[in-house]
Amino acid sequence: GSSGSGVIITPDGYVLTNAHVVGEATKMSALLTDGRSIEARLIGKDVATDLALLQLGAGGLPYATLGDSDKLLVGQLVIAIGNPLGFQSTVSAGVVSAVGRSLRAKDQRLIEGIIQTDVALNPGNSGGPLVDSKGIVVGINTAIIMGAQNISFSVPAKTAQWVVSELFAHGHVRRSYLGVNCEMRPVHRSFQRQHGFDKPHACLARQIVPGSPAALAGIQPFDVLLFIGDTPIGSTDEIQQLLPLPGTQITLRVFRPPTTPGTQGKLLNLSLTTAARPRA
Repeated sequence: GSSGSGVIITPDGYVLTNAHVVGEATKMSALLTDGRSIEARLIGKDVATDLALLQLGAGGLPYATLGDSDKLLVGQLVIAIGNPLGFQSTVSAGVVSAVGRSLRAKDQRLIEGIIQTDVALNPGNSGGPLVDSKGIVVGINTAIIMGAQNISFSVPAKTAQWVVSELFAHGHVRRSYLGVNCEMRPVHRSFQRQHGFDKPHACLARQIVPGSPAALAGIQPFDVLLFIGDTPIGSTDEIQQLLPLPGTQITLRVFRPPTTPGTQGKLLNLSLTTAARPRA
């Protein structure tokens, strides 16, 4: 079977790891740093963020705290803990290289809002924690680019908190989708003032999935997604968190850039009905 890393996030033995580490396994166990091997059961997994929640058959365990990954800064010191190539409890240090990256999962879905670091990760690190200098978990290590050096990726803790709450409550993540692949772009202050948009970054639509809620609502490539209802959208994570349950009608406010030089772009209010993300 496969092996990887994980992090205990509650004293009663809930463990966060990667969905690709769990795979289709029906029997799992966790080897703790004190040498104990404890059986684990799957609470749920979310392939779209490559996260899985397990519960160990033990309590009173030491645990880590999920922090606020939104406060991460490029250049900030981070530390990865895991079991690379079977070497248990290995610690690697590095810095945050970029935030807001997109990464394609093994099922070809796009995982967005990813933290890029130069921490040395190897097979077996998957599912382990990325922590800041205070030991607070800011991400879950998920991938490396084979053949590249010092390019590693982690799912942010803010995303993990949301996924964990859904898996706790429902065993799966209830998720509407827009059907847009987005790219994060910095927003100029003049644009912020003009449109009452207070976020430093906005979501630029790159690709629209045919037949999706976004396509049916009339969203086009290069539209800038600004508001869901009256709430500004500052990241792709926020889109997922702001989207209500499938079948709900919402208003999406977008800025459509000018199509010809010398003309003004326009602000559009598009009516959109949310739909459940198609199952893989």
